[in-house]
Amino acid sequence: MTTFASLGVSKDFHQALKENKIIAPTDIQVKSIPTLLNQETDFIGLAQTGTGKTAAFGLPILQNIDPTKNEIQALILSPTRELVQQINKQLFRFTKYAPTKIFSEELYGGVKIDIQIANLKRPTHFIVATPGRLVDLIERGCLDLTKIKTIVLDEADEMLSMGFKQDLNRILNYTNGTRKTWLFSATMPEEIQKIIATYMSPDAVKVTVDVDTLINKNITHEYAVVNGKEKYNALVSFLENNPEGRGIVFCRTRAGVQNLTEYLLEDEFSVAGIEGEMGQRDRDKAMRAFKNGSKQLLIATDVAARGIDVKDLAFVIHYQLPEQLEYYTHRSGRTARAGKKGVSMALVTATELGRLREIESDLEFKAKQVYL
Repeated sequence: MTTFASLGVSKDFHQALKENKIIAPTDIQVKSIPTLLNQETDFIGLAQTGTGKTAAFGLPILQNIDPTKNEIQALILSPTRELVQQINKQLFRFTKYAPTKIFSEELYGGVKIDIQIANLKRPTHFIVATPGRLVDLIERGCLDLTKIKTIVLDEADEMLSMGFKQDLNRILNYTNGTRKTWLFSATMPEEIQKIIATYMSPDAVKVTVDVDTLINKNITHEYAVVNGKEKYNALVSFLENNPEGRGIVFCRTRAGVQNLTEYLLEDEFSVAGIEGEMGQRDRDKAMRAFKNGSKQLLIATDVAARGIDVKDLAFVIHYQLPEQLEYYTHRSGRTARAGKKGVSMALVTATELGRLREIESDLEFKAKQVYL
């Protein structure tokens, strides 16, 4: 059996991994960790959210840092504040038993930049950041990235789809030199290929997580066919039949999230909504309420839901089918975590049924029709 020890992960991290219930390495970790630990190489990892990427790049970064040097040695870029916080928190947990303390800073918008400038004067070994805020700090001369050995582009396709192309180019140009670039992405659109061609070695190691491992076998996929006017009633019916369950309801648009949250609140459901245009304070408040269990349901867009990692979700509901195939996997992967079972329910009109069939075919699963 493959273990983290057999992949080359130092004993300094074994106890912390166990305490975080990370026992057996996932496919992406098995394929990535030995290369990232032992080879001075650029690296491309094709893998979806929820496959264990943070540990796949995070453990090699932590193990390769020299804590005796007070300099920024690694930079991890991620698209949203929530993902930055999640990555930093997870890596901090991994260092619980490390013999020498490893210091990090997380940088993102929505926080006064002066506070972050002050924090960067403390010892810092690695940074986790959103591209926009990082560029702001670079332009103010508050960051010395000349000593970084590794830059990680996490959720690279999402960073581009959120409009960070220019910022990424500036950061990659600024850090150009002897650094290694590790790129992780769920998809490989043309813009990602341009970044690879421009900033990465043609000899970069590339690994892909097999699509079969992306559809969690513990998820039951279901769908109900409803006409447009009945969709809300079908959702209410599903929720009433699962009164104890916690879950996320996905909409494609911000307006969809706002309207659905309003309707469900009027019908006295325990619900919070998050979407990209919300103020950061309101967004944090909604996420806290959902994570601590004081709200039972979260209504979200695909982009806003990036970085959400809530345990014991009984279901996800596709109130509107996603535009992109990989979003279906991202959505469904929020439930049935850590060996538990969960339901992925799609509410579709007759005209949307063809799209659901395409998703089934491409991801090689079969959803069961139910009647609400």
